[in-house]
Amino acid sequence: MSSTSTPAKPETGFAAAFAALCLGAVAMGISPIFVRFASSSMDGAPADVGPFASAFWRVTLCLPLLYAWMRIEERKASKDAPCVRFSKAAILAGIVFTGDLLFWHLAILKTTVANATFFATMAPLFVVLVVWLVFRQKVSRGTFIGLSLCLLGGAALIGQSMQADPARLAGDFYGLATAFFFGLYFIAASKARRTAGAARVTFEASLITSVLILIVTLVFESRVMPQTLQGAAALFAMSYVSHAGGQGLLSVALGSLPAVFSSLVIFLEAVAAALFGWVILGEPLSLVQSLGGALILLGIWVARPAP
Repeated sequence: MSSTSTPAKPETGFAAAFAALCLGAVAMGISPIFVRFASSSMDGAPADVGPFASAFWRVTLCLPLLYAWMRIEERKASKDAPCVRFSKAAILAGIVFTGDLLFWHLAILKTTVANATFFATMAPLFVVLVVWLVFRQKVSRGTFIGLSLCLLGGAALIGQSMQADPARLAGDFYGLATAFFFGLYFIAASKARRTAGAARVTFEASLITSVLILIVTLVFESRVMPQTLQGAAALFAMSYVSHAGGQGLLSVALGSLPAVFSSLVIFLEAVAAALFGWVILGEPLSLVQSLGGALILLGIWVARPAP
C-alpha cells in the first residue's frame, strides 16, 4: 500500500500528522466567527446571507483550490498509489458532511460560539460508540479515559453557558446533531483515505456537499449572494481558512492517524473557538473554563496512540 493510505509509524509520521490535525482544528475553530460576520450586517440591516447560504459558499468558493491541490498531489504521487475516484466512502463523507454543515451553521446562530462548538465537538463520543458497538473494534482504556477528560474539559470550557436556557436549547440541539454527522464524517473520510489521497477525498466530498447544500439553500432561503463587502470577505475567509485549510489538514492527518484519536484532537476546536470568541466577540472566559481547556489537552495526551 502507498504512504497515502498506510498508517504512519509514530517515529516517522506521527508528529507531522498530529501537527496537521492540530492546525486543522484551530482553522475550523475560527469558523463560527466567520459565520457570525457573514450572517449579520451593520446598522441593523437584515442578515447578509442565511446559515444555509453561508454553508454553501464555505465549501464552494475553495473548490478551485482543492482541485488544483488534487492535481498536484496526484501528479507527484507514485504510479502504484491508490486513486479510486468517488469511492463509496468519499460519497458518504460528502453526504454526512452536508448534514454536519447545515446543523453547524444553524447552531452558531442559535446559541453561543462556545456552546455550539462544545456540542459539535462531541463527535468523538459518536466515533467511539460506532467503532466499538457497530464495527466491534477494540477501543483502548486510554481512549476512554482521554474521551472522559475531554468531555469534562469541554463541559467546563463553556462554563455558565451550560445552564438550561430556553432561548439556546434549539441551538444546543443543532450542535448535538452536528456532532453525530461529524462523527460519521470522520469514519467515512478515514475509510476513503485508504484508497485515495487527502486532496482527492477533500475535493470530492466538498463537491458533493456543495451540490446538496445548494439544493437546500434554494429551497429554504431567498438570498444566496452576499450583499456587503463584510459578508463576502467573511465567506471567502471561511472557505479558504476553515474549509480548505481545516478539512484539508484533517484529511491529511486521517491518512496516518486512527479516526478515534483524530476525533479527540478536534476537541481543540472548542478551545480555539472559545479563545476566538473571547478575543473577537467579547465572550469572556473564566478560570473554570480555562481549566476545562487544560483538561482537554490532558485528555488528548492520555489517549495518544502508543508507539
